[in-house]
Order: sequence, then structure tokens, then C-alpha cells
Amino acid sequence: MKKIALIFAGLAAIFMAACGSTSGNVSRYEQGADVKDLSGYWNENDIKQVCEELISSCIASPRVAGFKASKGRDPVSIVGKISNKSSEHIDTAMVAKRFQTAIINSGVMEFVADSEQRLELRAEKVDQAENAYETAKSIGNELAADFMLQGTVYSHLDEEGRESVRTYQVDAQLIDIESNKILWQGEKTISKYIKKAAKKL
Repeated sequence: MKKIALIFAGLAAIFMAACGSTSGNVSRYEQGADVKDLSGYWNENDIKQVCEELISSCIASPRVAGFKASKGRDPVSIVGKISNKSSEHIDTAMVAKRFQTAIINSGVMEFVADSEQRLELRAEKVDQAENAYETAKSIGNELAADFMLQGTVYSHLDEEGRESVRTYQVDAQLIDIESNKILWQGEKTISKYIKKAAKKL
């Protein structure tokens, strides 16, 4: 019995050590701090860099400035579909939200809710009309978007031996919803050189 108890105690110690071993490898990042590029794959820093640079180029477009000059107001925009045509899984919803944040923070364009949000808001207005008549918000007073921002993410891998270059390209277009004219188009490319460690003999 004593020998069995010692075996169980030893197994428990090994289990606890294994469970606690990963905690020494975990660290937190402060908000806004650079994220380490551990794998060479698409990450948060890439999203931030791509979206901020593309939106900076977009809002500096003379056609965007021309809209305000001719209409006397800021253009109203919305982010449409961001397609993933890369060779890996990329959460394009995060890219779309970054685009949206950059547009809103620029102060150059107004922004309206996306299609999913609009459906929820319309359902709420219908409910208000039925249950809160005196204070219900009117249906049909929505602000229509003038422009839609669309984009595509591509990737390419050039690999030989232990060395590789992984390239990501994001294309974006600002489109006039009424005329379908492309008012602005931009692209941002990020390339990463990766060298795998030699296998230990």
C-alpha cells in the first residue's frame, strides 16, 4: 500500500509540473503594444498596418474631397465584403472592423451600420412601433451610404529548403454605390522572410 501511495504521489507531482510548465511561457501584451511575429503567418500587427495605411490613402483621395466640395457634406460610407483568397484561414471580419475603425477615426467620412446590424435595428423599430408607440423611432429615416469599401486578401509562399518568403497582399476599392464607379483603389503588400531551425541530430 505504501509503495502504491508513493507511485500516485509521484504521478501527481509530474502532472502538476506538466500543467504548470506552460505558465512560464505566457505573457500579456499591453493595449497597443506590438505583437511578436512568432510564426510568420498573418497576425494582428499585419491587420493594423494594412488597414491604417490603406485608409490613409483612401481618405486622401481627391475624389473623396471632391464629394464634400460638391455635396457640401461628408460622404457616408460602409464596409462591404472582404474576401479571403489566401491559402490560409484569415478572419476577414477583423479586417472589415479595422477598416471601419480607421474610417470613423479619420473624421473624413461618416459611417452607417452594416447589413446585419441594420436588420437588427429594423426589427427593433418594428417592435417599438408595436409596443412603445409614443417614443418609437420612425421606420424609413435611415441614412443611406454613398460609398462602399470592398477588399480582398491574397497570399503567396516562395519556399526552398529551410528558407521561405510568405507574402500577403490586400487590395481595396472605394466604390460609388449609385454609379458603381471605383473612386479609389489601393494595395498593401507585406512580405516575411522565415528561416526554420536546423533539425537536431
